[in-house]
Amino acid sequence: MAIPSLEEISAQLESPNLRDRMVALASLRNIPASDALPLIKKVLNDESIQLRSMAIFALGIKQTPESYPLLVRILETDPDYGIRADAAGALGYLEDTRAFEVLSRAFYEDTDWLVRFSAAVALGNIKDPRAKEVLYQALESQEVVIQQAAIAALGELKDINAVEKILCFAQSDDWLVRQRLAETLGSLPTSKSISALKYLAKDSNPNVAASATISLQRLDSDNK
Repeated sequence: MAIPSLEEISAQLESPNLRDRMVALASLRNIPASDALPLIKKVLNDESIQLRSMAIFALGIKQTPESYPLLVRILETDPDYGIRADAAGALGYLEDTRAFEVLSRAFYEDTDWLVRFSAAVALGNIKDPRAKEVLYQALESQEVVIQQAAIAALGELKDINAVEKILCFAQSDDWLVRQRLAETLGSLPTSKSISALKYLAKDSNPNVAASATISLQRLDSDNK
């Protein structure tokens, strides 16, 4: 099937039919970022939250110098918490360490857990070592999903010092937390990581046990 021209996509993005606009936005995946950006911007304020979410995701994938300031503005000012969470996630895709401060502020100050969750995940994705202290605090959150995000993000940062802080989650009642721990320990090669993974490999939940076994294999191959 022929790839539509920029003019055709632009016209379709103005269709009153939401499905048409969504198809047009999706077709930008084959378009260079510099050409796609003006078209993405056309629907950043669309009446459809779903389409706006797609556009924000596209900003993170189709990276241009304008992507960063656009996403920061959305994260800091949009009234919809889902859209702010999308913007935080897209900032993580950029892997731009300039986002450290804005993501940290979102984690500390946003009132919605989904935004804080996305900010914690993104802090791992940008791999800025300054994020460690924020993520250590995230481990103490009352929201289990934020604990999961923090554990995974510390693995992304390959923060060996985090091992002592996350081992307590091996006793978590939530199997998803234990699974996230098992995955993360595979990126943190210490003797305590190996001991914890051997324990988690016997977990009653098969997903946790499988993740721990894979992490043990990874650590073993890294040592060879």
